[in-house]
Parts: sequence; structure tokens; C-alpha cells
Amino acid sequence: MIRRFIRIMAIAGVAGAAGALFAARPEALQPQALDGLSADPARGEAVFWAAGCASCHADADAKGDEKLVLAGGQRFASAFGTFVAPNISNDVDAGIGGWSTADLANAMLHGVSPDGAHYYPVFPYASYSRAALQDVVDLRAFLATLPADPTPSAPHEVGFPFNIRLGLTLWKALYLDSDWVVTGDLSPEETRGRYLVEALGHCGECHTPRGALGGLQTDRWLAGGPTPDGKGRFPNITPGALDWSKADIAEYLNSGFTPEYDSAGGHMALVVENTAHLPAEDRAAMAAYLKRVAPVK
Repeated sequence: MIRRFIRIMAIAGVAGAAGALFAARPEALQPQALDGLSADPARGEAVFWAAGCASCHADADAKGDEKLVLAGGQRFASAFGTFVAPNISNDVDAGIGGWSTADLANAMLHGVSPDGAHYYPVFPYASYSRAALQDVVDLRAFLATLPADPTPSAPHEVGFPFNIRLGLTLWKALYLDSDWVVTGDLSPEETRGRYLVEALGHCGECHTPRGALGGLQTDRWLAGGPTPDGKGRFPNITPGALDWSKADIAEYLNSGFTPEYDSAGGHMALVVENTAHLPAEDRAAMAAYLKRVAPVK
């Protein structure tokens, strides 16, 4: 009787573990999701700059064409450990040269690697999840035109328990949400700005405070907060603190100069290098959206 009970409990345990693993499997695109979409690398270049790929994956001191060598290596300290940007160059072995378009889409929209593992959300897929599939298709085509670099990706320096990636299943259940943060009756310009700020530009990843598990506190959207290394603060860029005009914001995203003739520094300088590549109407759209965000004191 006891043996039978132990056997039943063992079977139940195995079944429970299998069920948990099944539930923890990363979500991925349906095979037909990309059907009918054709790639345009020229459009993909605009997506590349809007998404800020070079800001993390190129060398922090890169200039000019060096920005297009995406060998990774930048380090990002946080309370959970230090994350290292990987090589996403066109190298087949060290980078993503062997990735399909679906592989890139799964990474950006679902935070899933080609081998089915969860990515850490330091890769801002929580924002990219709002991106249009057409933009991902075009981005993949542009990335394929960039140089290959054989530099191996360095491992993240993350200790227990954060090195157990299955735990990211819970994180995604709590925080991976492709709904728009700012809703309501937006103009076409504001709607375009929302797409650039909330999705491709992933501005909320820095300018929105985070909770204990690292999820964005969207009730204080773009209200600023401490930097991940704890050594500074990201500014509040809602109308409750940023009183710049729409033209002031658009100019800052183009030149990096503030209305007080100060200039962007730190990682924001890299962001401005990206937004300066965008059409003027896109920078104006981002400014229009920021003027519509709920003010936070």
C-alpha cells in the first residue's frame, strides 16, 4: 500500500514538473506570421536608428561607420548583476548572421532565443513587443548588410537565483504587455510619436521607475528614476517636470542641445546620435507624444 502511494506520488510529481516546464516554455511566433511580408533594407535602416541598436551593441566610443560594427561588449550594471551586450553582427558563428527573420522577430517581440531560451529583459523586448512585424522584417534585411565581426559574446555576470532563466516566465507574465501605455484620442502625429517612444525607441526602459523585480511602473510612465547602477537618476520627461516646447524637444533629439544651451551627455548622447538619423517629422512626432503624456510631478 505504501509502495503504491509512493509510486502514485512520484508519477504525480513527474507530471507536475512536466506541466510546469510546459507552462514555462517561451511564447513564439506562429509559423505563418511573416507570410506576405517582403523586406526592404532601406526602411530597415530607419528602424535600426529608431530602435537604438548601435547604442548598446556597438562600442561605446564608436564613431561614423564604426557604429555599424555590432560586436557587443558594453557592460550594464544593475541590482541583478552585470549584463553584457552580445555580438549581433552578421557573423554566422559569433553574431546573428545565421538567424532567420523569424528568429529576430521572436527575440524582439517575445524575448526568446533561437534555441528557445528566455532573454533577460535588459534586452528591451518589453518595449519592442509593440513593434510592427513589417519593421522587424525590414530591420533583419538591413542588419544582413552590416559587417560581420568574429568577436565572441561575453557571458552575463549574473548570480543565483537570477541566472535561472526559467524564472523569467513569471517576469514575462507580470510585465510583458504589448498594450499601449498612453491611450485616448491621439492625432496621427501623436500616434506615430507613441510608436517611436513606446515601441522602437523604448524610452520608458530608462525614464520610467521600476519595481523590486525590475518591471516598469507604468502608473509613473516616463517620470524618471534611479539608474540601474544606483549612481544617478534618469530625468522625469513628462510635462510635469519637462517644460520644453515641442520645438525644443525636437531640436534636442536632433542636435542634443537643450534650450539652456547645455548638451546631452552619457548614454543619452548615444540616443541623440540615433534620433538625429530620423526624419524631422519623426522627431516632431516624438515631441508631440511627450507633450501628451500624463504629467507627473
